[in-house]
Amino acid sequence: MDNRAIGFFDSGLGGLTSVQELHEKLPNEKVLYFGDTARTPYGSKSESTIKEFATQIVDYLVSKNCKMIIIACNTVTALCLDSLRERYPDIPILGVIEPTVKKVVADGCRKVGVIATKATIGSDVYGKSIRKLSPETEVSSLACPALVPLIEEGFVEGEIMELTVRHYMDDFVRESGFDNLVLGCTHYPLLIKTFDKLYPGIKLYSSSAEVINEAAEILKDKAMMAGPNDYQDRYYASDLSDNFITMTELLFRDRDSRISLKKLGE
Repeated sequence: MDNRAIGFFDSGLGGLTSVQELHEKLPNEKVLYFGDTARTPYGSKSESTIKEFATQIVDYLVSKNCKMIIIACNTVTALCLDSLRERYPDIPILGVIEPTVKKVVADGCRKVGVIATKATIGSDVYGKSIRKLSPETEVSSLACPALVPLIEEGFVEGEIMELTVRHYMDDFVRESGFDNLVLGCTHYPLLIKTFDKLYPGIKLYSSSAEVINEAAEILKDKAMMAGPNDYQDRYYASDLSDNFITMTELLFRDRDSRISLKKLGE
């Protein structure tokens, strides 16, 4: 049994969707979350800048004695997972891409759409990873750069978000012909209701959910599962916006938690 916290981080509040999955599947596990809300979005930034930010955050989570770190961000996973694992070889560091790819391939999908940030789509990490395991699978990818800023501002449902999603997706769905869609950004599960409403025939794959399934397996295999404990979940943000506070309190109102401002790299 290991009651230390699991460290999560994301460019903003999107990674909270992974934390939500953890609470549902492993309710005894406690969380230390860092959302880099002051510097979001990451998807339009350079690779060197993203690596600098990610290293700062992981250094902080390690200093807090986290037993595992989950990169709850597709952009950081695509660009930084290997270097972060090299920096901390003794700590399990999980990314959101590999477990999602494994699930898509295991389900036998033959036409797959992927939506994500510019950085994730530019790396083609999903396309390369899916085709490596299943060469016959057709993968179509699209960057949707406006979605994360809108989500960070609280436009999760309603006309503005629906118009934005349709702006990106209508031609993409029609021209590509896929019936499986990877939500390649941890912010995007907050839009599942919108996607289901606009494109009801498409099966959605959430990277936020799949990484928690992998985390559960690793914790069990390494005898690191938490038992009942009094640890308090902690949520830190580099800019404690009203939306970050509101979303955290909404998602985790039944959990004992603390929300605080924590700036890094100053």
